[in-house]
Amino acid sequence: MANTNSNPEDTFSVPLLSPEDVAVKAVNKRYEGLVTVRTKAIKGKGAWYWAHFEPILVRNPETNLPKAVKLKCTLCDAVFSASNPSRTASEHLKRGTCPNFSSVSKSISPQFQLPPLASPSSYNHRKRTSQHVGCSSSSSPQFQQLVLSGGKEDLGALAMLEDSVKKLKSPKSWPGPALNKGQSDSAFDLLADWLYESCGSVSVSSLEHPKFKAFLNQVGLPGLSRREFLGARLDSKFDKAKLESEARIREAVFFQVASDGWKNRNCGHGEENLVKFMVNLPNGTSVFEKAVFMSGSVPSDYAEEVLWESITGICGSAVRRCVSVVADKYRAKALRNLEIRNHWMVNLSCQLQGFVSLIKDFIKELPLFKTVIDNCLKVGNVFNGNSQVRDSFHKFRSEDVELPGLIRVPTLQCDKSKTAASVFATVEDILSCARVLHAVVLDDSYKVICVEDPLASEVAQMIQEVAFWNELEAVHSLMKLIKDMAEEIEAERPLVAQCLPLWEELKSKVKDWCAKFRVNEGPAEKIVEKRFKKNYHPAWSAAFILDPQYLTRDASGKYLPPFKCLNHEQEKDVDRLITRLVSREEAHIALMELMKWRSEGLEPLYAQAVQVKQRDPGTGKMKIANPQSSRLVWETCLKDFKCLGKVAVRLLFLQATSCGFKCNWPSMRWVCVQRNSRVGLHRAQKMIFIAAHAKLERRDFSSEEEKDAELFAMASSDQDDTLNDVFADASSV
Repeated sequence: MANTNSNPEDTFSVPLLSPEDVAVKAVNKRYEGLVTVRTKAIKGKGAWYWAHFEPILVRNPETNLPKAVKLKCTLCDAVFSASNPSRTASEHLKRGTCPNFSSVSKSISPQFQLPPLASPSSYNHRKRTSQHVGCSSSSSPQFQQLVLSGGKEDLGALAMLEDSVKKLKSPKSWPGPALNKGQSDSAFDLLADWLYESCGSVSVSSLEHPKFKAFLNQVGLPGLSRREFLGARLDSKFDKAKLESEARIREAVFFQVASDGWKNRNCGHGEENLVKFMVNLPNGTSVFEKAVFMSGSVPSDYAEEVLWESITGICGSAVRRCVSVVADKYRAKALRNLEIRNHWMVNLSCQLQGFVSLIKDFIKELPLFKTVIDNCLKVGNVFNGNSQVRDSFHKFRSEDVELPGLIRVPTLQCDKSKTAASVFATVEDILSCARVLHAVVLDDSYKVICVEDPLASEVAQMIQEVAFWNELEAVHSLMKLIKDMAEEIEAERPLVAQCLPLWEELKSKVKDWCAKFRVNEGPAEKIVEKRFKKNYHPAWSAAFILDPQYLTRDASGKYLPPFKCLNHEQEKDVDRLITRLVSREEAHIALMELMKWRSEGLEPLYAQAVQVKQRDPGTGKMKIANPQSSRLVWETCLKDFKCLGKVAVRLLFLQATSCGFKCNWPSMRWVCVQRNSRVGLHRAQKMIFIAAHAKLERRDFSSEEEKDAELFAMASSDQDDTLNDVFADASSV
């Protein structure tokens, strides 16, 4: 590997940020965040105490650069740490430490002061006492404390409120209005839909929980038994969903089978798989077919058998209706063998898995990654393993509550599928606490440790070197680049015609990354090209050429297929694939039509209509307005291309990813528990089918875990949310 401290032509030589710049950037970010929070709070969208606190920057007297962020009390000018504003408010304002806060709080309008709740008896007693001594209610000092903005009439309302609170604390069960049979059946039907579609997130046994039964009683529903939801009602829901799915598949002239989940997962009962089979239809919709439970590592030939049984189970003897299989594993053998035996099929490996595997390729093959991972392990071992360093790290870390408790260290001996995620997490952790790491290694207590620990001394020197942070930033940038593209692929589920443009976009971004971080292009491009060839299928080139979306306008105004974007071998792939997908008698006709398509293309009016784009309201990106138009043009406007058209309409609807319906972890564990029970496993498969059918009808491809993570992330982004204040107080105890 190249020396990082050599001349500019070396791989990692040019510094980007000095340690001082990193620290200043972190301080400024913290200050700007607190200012934003205070601005929102003053407008009534945050915690009350921000009206009395103001973020300030503490500067270094020698360099005049910001070195810390503090909170200043606007009432008494006292200065505090900015690590936990909620706790500071409690200790300084609420507990009376601030000498000026009490006078300010007394001047607040009475409508903001809530007295202790009074019972009806105490209110009547005070009323009688007031009448007896002949004093008005407004002149009694005791009574003045209870006056609200509505006057003395509020006391009765407060007493009633107190009684209501007491009833809520110890509710008495009373039956609600009884529902008739039709209403009860409708309610239970909706309850069953929710239970089945939650697919394991809600336990069937929870239906017999006493509190849930009390809830049903409150709303006027009769009691129920969990057996009712695992018997005839489950069978009825499954049969209905199955009939709808089969009807939609029968209507399609041809289809693609997507198979996802071949990779092993540990759900607490060893290595288990739940392989899902979906049917992708030409109109762009998908239908769930089945979920097959697998245990242990699955051989390629067995996977081939399962795939073929699934195809024949869907279409019987009319196997030519299945024109493609896309799967997340076994591309090399199972898919290829099926394709060889059935010349009309195009079997593809999942693009999402290709991009994920590319990250692993960089980790294993690019020297830069090995260097960064080794350095991260050293930092993690010192800061996590040495108790004195760990204490010092926590002390300086208290300035920024967003930093991790410990640095997540990659365990490279673990399952390979987890390696990429663990490396990315480690790099992110170290980058996020750059300022803290600098502060720790410059502390006197750390210097004492370095005398006896050579590794601690090496880590201190490394953290103070610019090259370490440049390399760390480079690795993080490349992993995030590929990770973001993979997430977009999973969300957009691209078609086969989009594969070549996707990989060209990736190659261009990797080239830009090499230029930005002064990394030698050769090894990086070689790794990308190797993965590209491993995933490449001739259908990528053929679909790219036949898709009117990619037609380009030449000097004469014609819209022609982009053959100039293919290399010589890819052009041959187009010819070979087209002749394979038609009969021998039609092969020469198809090639002649391909030549005509190459020279004449599509009429400009139709080409422009196909290529119309509109902005996606969700992502803000420009997308093809009607993705189905590419296939429809071949079926309606290009009828003269009889043989080539048959190939085009079978290629252009094919999806390049196998991902679709996601089983949540509860359902995975649920199936694993039932794996030794034929009846239990059969019921679990039915519930998964119902849930998958409903989610695909809604075109909902996310899992409950992802939705919960997004919800929690949204909550944590609002720094003034009340829940965050509670968490902050709890963590400070």
